[in-house]
Amino acid sequence: MPSTFNWSIIWWIVAIAVVLIFALRYIIIVRQSTAVIVERLGKFSRELKPGLHFLIPILDSVRAVVDLREQAWDYPPQAVITKDNVPTSIDIVLYYYITDPVKSVYEVRNLNEAILKLTMTSIRNISGSLNLDELLVSRESVNNELTQIVDVATDPWGVKVTRAEIKAVNPPAEILEAMTRQMKAERSKRAVILEAEGFKEAEINKAEGEKQAAILRAEGDRQQRILTAEGEAQALITVANARKEATIVYFQGIHEGGASQDVLALKYMETLEAISANPSNKVFLPYESSALMGSLGTIKELFKDAPLPPAAPVTSK
Repeated sequence: MPSTFNWSIIWWIVAIAVVLIFALRYIIIVRQSTAVIVERLGKFSRELKPGLHFLIPILDSVRAVVDLREQAWDYPPQAVITKDNVPTSIDIVLYYYITDPVKSVYEVRNLNEAILKLTMTSIRNISGSLNLDELLVSRESVNNELTQIVDVATDPWGVKVTRAEIKAVNPPAEILEAMTRQMKAERSKRAVILEAEGFKEAEINKAEGEKQAAILRAEGDRQQRILTAEGEAQALITVANARKEATIVYFQGIHEGGASQDVLALKYMETLEAISANPSNKVFLPYESSALMGSLGTIKELFKDAPLPPAAPVTSK
């Protein structure tokens, strides 16, 4: 009995396959940090956010899938000429992210190529306004200026440039050799200057130390002389006070002991004799003492051979 082929089953299988193909094509899952641009009949329709989305078959199509994460583009070294006509190459890394996926797709044809050309043109303009030495030591200012220029220019494309970094500046070999010799000469010059300044500072410190030592020695000598003079003055004052006290005690002893006027006159004469023995001393006698002094010579002649009475004992109060 001949077998019959069931064509209906085959048609059902084909239909199911077609449905699955359409379903897989027009059911879209958008990942995080990603945006999908959808067109309907060749015209922008909508921007799909992360999640599950369904498209209308035949009418809708995906124009572009845009990565919204920050990207780093390491551009190849670019040849530039500095203000002092030194050819060199600069290696740059640019960091940016897309803020508006629709603009990044429709406002520029090739976003990465456009950013590359803009960056290279800007760095050539900046390098042309700087000498090689300024370019080498002013990387931070060059980075900031380049970032600002590229960020302003790419804003209509829906791009935000966060920073631009110069990785390396590579002058020619002969320029590097000349710079090396210049650096060695500069360091030798600095070494000589520092040595001279150190010697000068040492001499200044030495002179300052000798000056301070001389001042301290003079101050010590002055203090010593002052103390010596004060000591001598104190000694003289002490001796004078002792003599004063001795004289007071002596005369008190004479008066309280009952010495006679004749003995007092003789002692007075002896004291005057001792005072006038020194030619540098001058004695001034009051006018009221003239009567007493007139009879002193006679008293001395009368009692010159007579023994003196014993002195009365000295008593202190």
